[in-house]
Order: sequence, then structure tokens, then C-alpha cells
Amino acid sequence: MYTKPTPAFIGVSYCAMSIGMAAFLTGLWRTTSMGLAEKGFYFTLLMYGLYAAVSVQKSVRDRTENIPVTDLYYGISWLSTIMCLSLLIIGLWNANWPLSEKGFYGMSFLLSLFGAIAVQKNTRDVAGLHRLVNRPVADASLPERPHPDRPLVDRSKKS
Repeated sequence: MYTKPTPAFIGVSYCAMSIGMAAFLTGLWRTTSMGLAEKGFYFTLLMYGLYAAVSVQKSVRDRTENIPVTDLYYGISWLSTIMCLSLLIIGLWNANWPLSEKGFYGMSFLLSLFGAIAVQKNTRDVAGLHRLVNRPVADASLPERPHPDRPLVDRSKKS
């Protein structure tokens, strides 16, 4: 199930997230066309967006691996990500900036989110591989527990 990501992909993931965040934050820092409250809005939107995107990636991956995720958390994760993207689009649409500046903020925001999702995926893949490699050898005399939500089943006893 787990495949080890290549060092190149891990590096590119960290670069994408770092470059996107650095560009977005540098743009906020250097601009003179925004007030402090507006800069705070976009900064908060970036931080919340990064968290929401990682949360969606984690909950989707958990579900595909049959790890329990409540419908409430799953829905909130998606809603948060959609809200972040919507607020960014609305904010950029209503801003009195040149189209190139709006595009710069939009693309650096999306690059940051993509990078964060890729970093989370790589981190999870590497952690999963470490768990598989370091797990204890199965003892045939112990009952099998296939899933945390299912009761223990002792396959050594025949009925």
C-alpha cells in the first residue's frame, strides 16, 4: 500500500510549498496598496488554507485506507478548503489591483496549498513504511485483529 516517495519528489514538494508561501508572504510584506487589516486577512487565509488542505488530504487518505473518519470532520475539512478558496477569489475579485498582481497572489496561494498536500502525502507515506518495517512479527497463537472497529477474531479455534 505504501510506496516510498523519491527524494526528488520530496524535495520538489518542500520547494513548492516554501516558494509559494515565500512569494505570497513577500508580496504581502512589500505591498503598499494594502492596509494592515487587509494584509492580516490574506495572511490568515493562507495559514487557514494550508491547514484545511492538509486536513482534506488526511481525511480522504484515511477513508481510502479504511481508517475511521467521521462524516462531520470529513465535511468540515472540505467546507474549510472551499471557504478558503472562495474567500481568496472574492477578495481578489474585489481588490483594486492590476490583474497581474491578483494572478500573483492567486497562483502563489495555490502553489502553497499544492505543496502542503504533497508534503503531507510524503510524510504519511514515509511514516507508513516505517511502521511496516518496524512492526513486530505476527504470532500465530495470537488472535487476529484486522481493523480497529471490528471485534477480535480468534482464527486458531475451529467451531
